[in-house]
Amino acid sequence: MPDLSFLPDLRLTGAEVLQDGAMRHEAVGLSQGRFVDAFLPEVDLSGFWVMPGIIDLHGDGFERQIFPRPTAPFPIASGLAATDREAAAHGVTTAYLAQSWSWEGGHRGPDQAEALLAAVREYPALTDLRVQIRAETHLVEAAERLLATVERFGVDYVVFNDHLEEGFQMWRSNTDGFAHWARKAALSPDELFARMEAARARTREVPRVLCALSNGLERLGVTYGSHDDPDAETRQFYAMLGARVAEFPTSRKAAAAARALGSPVIMGAPNVVRGGSQAGNIAAEALLRDGLCDVLVSDYHIPALVLAVWKLVDERILPMAQAWAMVSSNAADVLGMADRGRIAAGLRADLTVVNAATRAVEATIAGGRLTYLAGEAGQRFMAARQVMRMAAE
Repeated sequence: MPDLSFLPDLRLTGAEVLQDGAMRHEAVGLSQGRFVDAFLPEVDLSGFWVMPGIIDLHGDGFERQIFPRPTAPFPIASGLAATDREAAAHGVTTAYLAQSWSWEGGHRGPDQAEALLAAVREYPALTDLRVQIRAETHLVEAAERLLATVERFGVDYVVFNDHLEEGFQMWRSNTDGFAHWARKAALSPDELFARMEAARARTREVPRVLCALSNGLERLGVTYGSHDDPDAETRQFYAMLGARVAEFPTSRKAAAAARALGSPVIMGAPNVVRGGSQAGNIAAEALLRDGLCDVLVSDYHIPALVLAVWKLVDERILPMAQAWAMVSSNAADVLGMADRGRIAAGLRADLTVVNAATRAVEATIAGGRLTYLAGEAGQRFMAARQVMRMAAE
């Protein structure tokens, strides 16, 4: 019996389609959640671009949906609903929620991570919502718990963070910034500092624990990497552990080392759109011009994904096909997601439909299900649905 949650079998015609690395005038068939090569009832999308669905490998903007203020949390399910709809409205079909596993505790601690994972497992998402764990290296006492959580919830992507020294630098030089960080963690500055001191006291244990975590993640078949590598030596250290993904390297030397080591480099789309890092690190655009960036992610702002693509195209940094690959096929390759990221018969039917005149996302299809529809594309789909209904009668 067919699954009625899928769109009816149909064929998108008239659009320019990103397929096999180029924009082509092709028809795209969809049936039961997959791309098919067949003659089916048609939806005319002349004047549109039909692109592979966006795969966002790292976004922490969801935190604001659950904790709009540090002391005013909302139910996780309502936060997921808001994140899900925002992702769909901006063409995202697969989204990794970057959840911290940190000595900070609170909304970035292990308890919150497990609660989020449990909620994602139960939430009937439109977008394929998944969780990436950002594991602080100095939370050594929770290493076994981390591996157990990864296995229990089927987490497939983990990155190692070490923001401890950054925290001490802020404590020494930016009292107001440190106090703001403490408030976000629902702690007093003294409480946050005490947690940092306790974490630093276990520094000698970190290398041994990272080796154990790496072995455990390898056993579970999890892709893992590191976050905010400051230099080439740090990237080399993590690569030796098997942490092959370089997420947000903060310097050109770190990104160049990643390239030399065969590590895919992930940077933030907001960095591209704004013309630089809000934290004062290397500009993603500079790495893109030098061929040292493979994937762009939403980081803290989902709308930046498509905006970054248009900037790369307008400034002739990359042609359209290569720019869109930064948020689709390249991302799929990093995590070995062979069922998505491209438009080809048999793959999961993930599409982002863009009005070529306005560049607005007007339809998103995730796994063959319509997750967002607006504007002229909405009129086209509704007209085709009416014709199909009349033909069936």
